[in-house]
Amino acid sequence: MAKVCKVTNKKANNAYSVSHSHVRTKKIQNVNLHTKKIWSITQDKWVRLKVSTRAIKSLHKLKI
Repeated sequence: MAKVCKVTNKKANNAYSVSHSHVRTKKIQNVNLHTKKIWSITQDKWVRLKVSTRAIKSLHKLKI
């Protein structure tokens, strides 16, 4: 299963981990995903989605 938010389509970001001696090693910053049951107005039923925490905070604005 892909680590992608179903609402905002956020996905992993490539970054560097920088040590004290400034040696850079590549790392991946994943999205903070949670599986939530959300009431869908368009489908008129509960839907299970993998949603990022940023999307959970703004779900009342999105009208899924």
